[in-house]
Amino acid sequence: MSGYKDFAACYKLLQSGVDYDGMAALVHRLIDTYGDEHECVVDLACGCGDVSFRLARLGYYVIGVDVSEAMLYEAEKGLAEYPDLRDSVTFVRQDMSELELWGAADAVVCLLDSINHLESVEKLEKTVERVSMFTCDGGLFIFDVNTEFKHTQVLGSNSFVFEEDGLLCTWRNFCGRRGDVEIMLDFFSRNRDGSYDRSSEYFVEKLFGPELLEGLLKKYCFEVIAVFDGFSQDPPGEETERLLYVCKRLPGGRGAQAE
Repeated sequence: MSGYKDFAACYKLLQSGVDYDGMAALVHRLIDTYGDEHECVVDLACGCGDVSFRLARLGYYVIGVDVSEAMLYEAEKGLAEYPDLRDSVTFVRQDMSELELWGAADAVVCLLDSINHLESVEKLEKTVERVSMFTCDGGLFIFDVNTEFKHTQVLGSNSFVFEEDGLLCTWRNFCGRRGDVEIMLDFFSRNRDGSYDRSSEYFVEKLFGPELLEGLLKKYCFEVIAVFDGFSQDPPGEETERLLYVCKRLPGGRGAQAE
């Protein structure tokens, strides 16, 4: 997976339509409804920290984890704008499949199809295992994944263009037979003299189906207690683009569940 060096600087353009306030409010509501404790939340693949900051505003101590140094640089810049949150948010550079914390969290969240960016089933399994290891008994694992419908019918082999404030992004996809989507991004940033600088990023979003996900969750001591159509809290349908899983950590060990 790319380090997202140039992608980080353009991330907010691509995510400009995301309702981060609504996402954080929903996570808060789910933790309040299903969680046993409500203090420490890990925000996996936190990116620029948009969800982390909002969860901290809602009263949590948040550990934001991301593998990208460039993304975390943007997150730290954002934190500098909120000095009152400095004691409530900590950013850590780690691969989520190698998560290593100093204690167990009350909830772990991983949003905006970050799970789909894992390169393989092996990486996915390691991630679930590490999340299980660092989630309290009774704690929650809340994450979303893209559906086959989104990969084949929405992303597909399509192209998109975004433009805002002197930045142009072209987004080209290729969907393979297994449902994985190759994504090629080209960024054109306008200079003061009217010329443009170009940079590119390439990554793949893997398709992980419900049977695989739920098998791994069970193996590593998670009970699936709810699955929603994205952030709506409605039941999934045939044209659902994003599944939101709410899972509870069962008591008994920090590894695979005994057969």
